[in-house]
Amino acid sequence: MNKSLAKKYLSQISSVKKKYVNADTLSRHNGIYPDVINSDLSYFEPMLAMDPSFNLKDLIPAIEKYIAEIDALKEKKVKTVTISKKDYEKYKSVADFVYKNMTVGGLIDRNKVLDESELKILRKLVKEELDSLKKK
Repeated sequence: MNKSLAKKYLSQISSVKKKYVNADTLSRHNGIYPDVINSDLSYFEPMLAMDPSFNLKDLIPAIEKYIAEIDALKEKKVKTVTISKKDYEKYKSVADFVYKNMTVGGLIDRNKVLDESELKILRKLVKEELDSLKKK
């Protein structure tokens, strides 16, 4: 059962104004065979496939809970860090980058942790130096 199918069934079951809705009633509203409806919704109630007179309105809380759980599991997309040309052009070489960002009083600070943007700048500088060595 995927989220879009669960939402579809939820809206169809909720739109029927009767207090009691079984698969046959829902089938008349949406045009899907009752067997297909029962097999799809058996995810929420396994006995649904054996009992054709089951009230589908009883499944509404379970379907809503399922949709809420799926939404909660969705993680927000992490914004990717982009660097511009001016970000890495302020360094002449990898050595210049290391001296400006990773040293304290001329000594390398081993506890320094580079963030994502600094690592991308360093990668670009290394790539440029490798390209210049290949040309020579």
